[in-house]
Amino acid sequence: MSLLNKRRGVSLIIVIMVMAFLFSVGLLLLSITGTGPHIAGNVRFYQEAFNAAEAGFDSTWALLNENFASGGWVSFAGHYLEDPPGIDNPDKENLFYFKRLTDEEILDYLDKDRNGQSEYNNVLFFNHPYVPAGSERSGLQYSFTCFLINDEKGGLTEDHSDALLVCIGVVRAQNKILATSRLEVVIAYQGI
Repeated sequence: MSLLNKRRGVSLIIVIMVMAFLFSVGLLLLSITGTGPHIAGNVRFYQEAFNAAEAGFDSTWALLNENFASGGWVSFAGHYLEDPPGIDNPDKENLFYFKRLTDEEILDYLDKDRNGQSEYNNVLFFNHPYVPAGSERSGLQYSFTCFLINDEKGGLTEDHSDALLVCIGVVRAQNKILATSRLEVVIAYQGI
C-alpha cells in the first residue's frame, strides 16, 4: 500500500469528524431555538397569573372599602379565614398553614369536592373570573381567589384592625392550571 492511499483514508476520517461536529452543532441549535417559545410562554403565563392576582387585590380592596364605609364592618374580626382547620396557624407542627402550601394545594384545600365553590364562608372571592382588557386568547381562563388571614395568630396579641390579604391569581387551559401567582399584603383599617 502506498503512502498516498494511507493519506486518503486519514482525510476521509477528518471529513467524517467535521461533518459529525457540524451535525451535532446543528441539532443543538435546533433544540435551543425550539425551546425558546415554550419558555417565553411560561413566563407570559406567570405574568398573566400575577395580573389576575392584582385584579383580585383591586376587587377585594373595593369590597373592603365598601364594607367599612357602609358600617357593615368595624374591624376585621370575624372575617378572617380560620377554616379549614390550621390554614391560619403558623405553628411549626402545622403542615396546613397557608404559607407552607403551594397555590394549587390551597385551592384544592378550599374546594375539596372540586365543584368550583369554596366550602368555607370567609373566602372573599373563590375562582372569581377575570377577563384581561384586550384579551384575545381563546381557551385560557383567568381567575383569582382572595381571603384574609389573622396575621397575629399564633401567640401574638391579636389586633383586629389589620389583616393579611392573600390573593392567588390563576391561569388555566380548561381544567389544567398553567400558572399561579400569590400576593400577600398587610392591610389595616384606621377608623374614622
